Amino acid sequence: MTEPDGVYRAPMWSRLDEVDRWLAVERALSLGLVGVGDRLGDERTAARVERFKAVPDGAEVWTRDEDGLFRRGVVTGPWRYDDDPDAYDADLRHVRPCDWDDEALEEHRVPAAVAATFRRGGRNFQRVRAL
Repeated sequence: MTEPDGVYRAPMWSRLDEVDRWLAVERALSLGLVGVGDRLGDERTAARVERFKAVPDGAEVWTRDEDGLFRRGVVTGPWRYDDDPDAYDADLRHVRPCDWDDEALEEHRVPAAVAATFRRGGRNFQRVRAL
């Protein structure tokens, strides 16, 4: 399955270990958002935010919930900075609207490249290759 607008892994976990990694995922799924954090505030963070902002509307994004299930969404709008204190707590300040599917999927039901990208680990929002 190849999507014309790209497919992205969106773990949404803070790069700070002291932030509960599931706060951002829960916030994003409940509010219809996808995003990245910025609490480190370094040059690499700024570059990550710029790449996130450049993702086209219509791009497919995948995350995992606290139960380890995969969730698929589609980016539906432009970037905005979320200054809500809860967004700070979750380290999910740079967000885009996202239409998340209602169904959570087990690993064997997602594209192999998506599953492989998550198995490699990491916290980066990144494009999934070789679908």
